[in-house]
Amino acid sequence: MAAAAPAAARAASEAPAASATAEPEAGDEDSREVRVLQSLRGKICEAKNLLPYLGPNKMRDCFCTINLDQEEVYRTQVVEKSLSPFFSEEFYFEIPRTFQYLSFYVYDKNVLQRDLRIGKVAIKKEDLCNHSGKETWFSLQPVDSNSEVQGKVHLELKLNELITENGTVCQQLVVHIKACHGLPLINGQSCDPYATVSLVGPSRNDQKKTKVKKKTSNPQFNEIFYFEVTRSSSYTRKSQFQVEEEDIEKLEIRIDLWNNGNLVQDVFLGEIKVPVNVLRNDSSHQAWYLLQPRDNGNKSSKTDDLGSLRLNICYTEDYVLPSEYYGPLKTLLLKSPDVQPISASAAYILGEICRDKNDAVLPLVRLLLHHDKLVPFATAVAELDLKDTQDANTIFRGNSLATRCLDEMMKIVGGHYLKVTLKPILDEICESSKSCEIDPIKLKEGDNVENNKENLRYYVDKLFSTIVKSSMSCPTVMCDIFYSLRQIATQRFPNDPHVQYSAVSSFVFLRFFAVAVVSPHTFHLRPHHPDAQTVRTLTLISKTIQTLGSWGSLSKSKSSFKETFMCEFFKMFQEEGYIIAVKKFLDEISSTETKESSGTSEPVHLKEGEMYKRAQGRTRIGKKNFKKRWFCLTSRELTYHKQPGKDAIYTIPVKNILAVEKLEESSFNKKNMFQVIHTEKPLYVQANNCVEANEWIDVLCRVSRCNQNRLSFYHPSAYINGNWLCCQETSENTLGCKPCTAGVPADIQIDIDEDRETERIYSLFTLSLLKLQKMEEACGTIAVYQGPQKEPDDYSNFVIEDSVTTFKTIQQIKSIIEKLDEPHEKYRKKRSSSAKYGSKENPIVGKIS
Repeated sequence: MAAAAPAAARAASEAPAASATAEPEAGDEDSREVRVLQSLRGKICEAKNLLPYLGPNKMRDCFCTINLDQEEVYRTQVVEKSLSPFFSEEFYFEIPRTFQYLSFYVYDKNVLQRDLRIGKVAIKKEDLCNHSGKETWFSLQPVDSNSEVQGKVHLELKLNELITENGTVCQQLVVHIKACHGLPLINGQSCDPYATVSLVGPSRNDQKKTKVKKKTSNPQFNEIFYFEVTRSSSYTRKSQFQVEEEDIEKLEIRIDLWNNGNLVQDVFLGEIKVPVNVLRNDSSHQAWYLLQPRDNGNKSSKTDDLGSLRLNICYTEDYVLPSEYYGPLKTLLLKSPDVQPISASAAYILGEICRDKNDAVLPLVRLLLHHDKLVPFATAVAELDLKDTQDANTIFRGNSLATRCLDEMMKIVGGHYLKVTLKPILDEICESSKSCEIDPIKLKEGDNVENNKENLRYYVDKLFSTIVKSSMSCPTVMCDIFYSLRQIATQRFPNDPHVQYSAVSSFVFLRFFAVAVVSPHTFHLRPHHPDAQTVRTLTLISKTIQTLGSWGSLSKSKSSFKETFMCEFFKMFQEEGYIIAVKKFLDEISSTETKESSGTSEPVHLKEGEMYKRAQGRTRIGKKNFKKRWFCLTSRELTYHKQPGKDAIYTIPVKNILAVEKLEESSFNKKNMFQVIHTEKPLYVQANNCVEANEWIDVLCRVSRCNQNRLSFYHPSAYINGNWLCCQETSENTLGCKPCTAGVPADIQIDIDEDRETERIYSLFTLSLLKLQKMEEACGTIAVYQGPQKEPDDYSNFVIEDSVTTFKTIQQIKSIIEKLDEPHEKYRKKRSSSAKYGSKENPIVGKIS
């Protein structure tokens, strides 16, 4: 793809997996270009008051899962021996498919038997917005296998006139069960579904059954069943095709979906109930229905008895328009760093009016980073911060727009830096389980405080030494911002010789390294929140590291610890050598010289995990030849191993990857499959869930995006038994029959979908129009009365330095938002009109038992 490619095309190529969630409507040019992107972020905080065991050992070993309908997409670590487990695990992922419920299950881990589901929190997709951004305690609901359903059924009903042998006329109901879609996985595999079709009334229950469809979540039944619904004696001349009122109100068709268990009990998958009176006005009825749970009488007298789960959930759904629609808003936002004063800029105003500044910071930082505008913007808002800072020792300690922007920037661009610097040592700490407790009150029986102190000092020294030697790995954009912070801090406090260091250490030690050490899972340095003992060790190391950073940068001889035991421990580090090392490090990362990452010579670890792979054609056994393997991706190669830490069985150099694409389910009757097309045979891989598949495709596409000889076309199905299943071509070397999802993108600094980020900002402005209006009124009031009035409090929290310039910016924002409202409204109308009630996209929610 050429460097001048449109941003929409570039964004699609940068995020191929995310764009797969788009829902284009056939025959609609505008709708085809709209991408519907869903994402979920939040935190599984803790559970409390879980049901205890009945025996003497009442404690449980608990973990929590996140499920899209019934598909598990995330699992926490196990918290042992607790009825109030503290998980504290943050999550973020793109949602690559439609779903009905977002569910959180609390499990009791069982080593010998199947894990026990204690309870669940199930939230309908349309209700997620009610909980957005708020920590909420949810009561756990009982989990009943007959209530765990997902999927939909395509059904057609007809009424026929039937002439009997004796010449009388009766009515016949024709039930055509066409297909199902989105049935759940059973034990991680596609199910063997069949359906029972029943005509139910006050005194009848006629039941018929379809054939079993093997290994599919989207069975095509196409079976027709006939039921007599009126007797010949009840036939009247008033209408040959109308069932009598008293009968039609009492009859209904019930369809139950089952998974054929073969040697074990069949598993209920869901049901629908359709009253026959839907045919009162028509002789034919055809629609998709959502499967519903079955009420089997198992009611819990008190749902609170199961306990509660505290969650923070933020679900977003963005309708991303073609790139040209966002031009005016992008231009206005990107002008922000040049606006004088900065508080009158569109970017700053967004932070002022959002209920949660973090909502504004996430897309804003990404957009400004993408266009190399973050450094001047962050510098300008940091200067505004310093105007209100009276004490140099508290510099950048607040939670302002400036500090949040820099926090987010360091998360985005500093991920690689943290991995090459901290990950090896954090892995050692988390896996060694050495005791480092030095608080006499918290020591366990048999602990030796001197040994613990030595363990802790070893880890602190090792971590500190690695950090202060890591300046060459610090990303250039971080160095540029640290340089600017150093300059403006010196200007604000010209008589303090140490402020140039504390301005930088406030971020790099206090808000970057120290936070990553105490929460490695948040920065993707560890897969889960560590156990309690490791958390305590990491907390003590983090406290020492941040104090070393600030103590060294301020050249103080005393630590700021309140605990006596920490003051005693810190005396080990009160040497001139630590101060010199910190200052040297801060000098190096806040210089204007371009930094070259020392990590370029070493491969960067990007992702790893357990998946299933199909053999590379060494045998003729096809569908059964899937084996569980541990996959590992670095910046240089993709490998798989029998177990973590074992030698690689197979290696694909990243430079040899030609394309990474989804694989059609029909190839092997398996969900969540993708293919890595390289210079040898394609590697077919099955991920454990849709989110994991999405993430692997995304990271593989990104790491191979600039490879030479990338393919433009690929085969969406597999090559089996001498031909491609998609196009039936017999030659294995035949050119692909479908265009690749991602071409070669433009050479940009960082992988960011700028259209999506601008759409998010548009949504935030739309949600905050009332506050924007109040801010506009405040500008008018200030302009008229030459300053804020004391009585009205509507705008006392706004920062308005120049009311005239701020007023003009607000006017521009409102005008741009109004213009963007038009295509959004047009798309919503087209989408709602095209997806009529009863269509596959908008199935009927039938009667619930």
